Amino acid sequence: TNTDNSSTISLSLSLMGSFDDDCAEQPLSPTGRLYLHPKWNLIVHCAIGFKNPIDIDAIKYRLKNSLLLSHPRFSSLVVRDSHGVEHWQKATHIDLDRHIIILHNPVSTASQPVDHDTAVNDYLADLSIGPGLSTDKPLWEVHLLMAHNCCVFRLHHALGDGVSLMSLFLADCRRANNEEKLPTLAYGKTKSKNRVDSSSGKGWWVLLIGFLSMVWFNLVFVVEFVMRSLWVCDSKTEISGGDGVELWPRKLATARFRLQDMKLVKKAVPDATINDVLFGVLSSGLSRYLEHRTPNALPEGLQITGLAMVNLREQLGLQELSDRMKSNSPGLSWGNKIGMILLPIYYHKSNSPDDPLAYLKRAKVMIDRRKQSLQAYFSYKTILSTMPYLGAKVTAWLNNNIICNTSFTISNIIGPEEEITAAGNTVTYLRVNSTTLPHALTMHLVSYAGRVDMQISVAKDIIPDPAFLANCFEEALLDMKEAASRNATISI
Repeated sequence: TNTDNSSTISLSLSLMGSFDDDCAEQPLSPTGRLYLHPKWNLIVHCAIGFKNPIDIDAIKYRLKNSLLLSHPRFSSLVVRDSHGVEHWQKATHIDLDRHIIILHNPVSTASQPVDHDTAVNDYLADLSIGPGLSTDKPLWEVHLLMAHNCCVFRLHHALGDGVSLMSLFLADCRRANNEEKLPTLAYGKTKSKNRVDSSSGKGWWVLLIGFLSMVWFNLVFVVEFVMRSLWVCDSKTEISGGDGVELWPRKLATARFRLQDMKLVKKAVPDATINDVLFGVLSSGLSRYLEHRTPNALPEGLQITGLAMVNLREQLGLQELSDRMKSNSPGLSWGNKIGMILLPIYYHKSNSPDDPLAYLKRAKVMIDRRKQSLQAYFSYKTILSTMPYLGAKVTAWLNNNIICNTSFTISNIIGPEEEITAAGNTVTYLRVNSTTLPHALTMHLVSYAGRVDMQISVAKDIIPDPAFLANCFEEALLDMKEAASRNATISI
């Protein structure tokens, strides 16, 4: 969620232009087939909060005239040929009423009066282990929670990744303060010119050491990835899941952060990024939580490995991205262009270290090393190569092993910088979660209008108090902010 630089969306969008005319009859991509496999069956839930009551007619009108219904992938069925290979097949008719599910009554909640955030989270938690999407219609639904001013888009991950889906959604939105303009999307992006300039004054031996370091870290991290897919696993802790835990009942809580706080913390450590801050917060927050659950039971420095989903597209402004999609630029077409990387964090007692920024410093060292590796590309290419030759079953088994041998999943999506409107209604929040994988803990982050919301989905029999865990993360960032502010004051 690095938001240091921004690019303005100036769309005359037609994202479906990235398809050939007959693409609806094409086979699914290997990644799409993996996400459809019963071991995964990965469905994304995007909760969109509205400021005003939902106008059902306005939602239907907007959908009928949106890019979504024009997009081949959202108007196609998944069918299997005689060899069991999935294909996209153009639907003869889209019955919008089958895709829109309206709930007029409040979602049941123990809170009185009704806590809308809790009610929506309870609904999303139930969806995450509920039945999948029906395959006799295109793989998406819109759930309107009328009593809570919330719309939940339910989309199968085979339709596309976070960048694709966010671009399609924002194409039909406008800025809340100017209905004539489209939203602004921010990306952290280091220009190649800057990279060249930064190395131009270095000696050949420095460049050689850098090259050898890159080769070494690539070797180490690729071997680590292979070992994780076969037998190496984390030590058991109070957040550990395992094979079958995806079927257990879920609870959902939301941790809320201010991007301004993250940026302030980032400045306290030279060359740190927002992602460094994020993983420093994760390390600190999980350490606090585990110390609360099992005081003095875990060894100092215990490794807890997370699985992060990484966008492999070049980070571009949405206009440039959509233009390249329409021209079918290599690597930028619609679909799933994501890889997986292993991100280790380490348990430390709350009084060790005394400096909260030590978590950020350790996270930066870890992430800088991961940046030198091609682990994400290796994982992506592994799916592309194993699916045609070994089939969906083996590919799903290998990837499922990686999840079972790690402790949590995390992903983040960059959203618009300012408040937006959808179907003429101001959006108050954007939050994402998904159906469950064999982790007891999954976290999905979305930035929106200067805020970052982290949806924390847990197996409630393993992690019974996700709201407390969310509070641990929030307090971790505030402690880092306080330390960064003190350092800034001392330096002045």
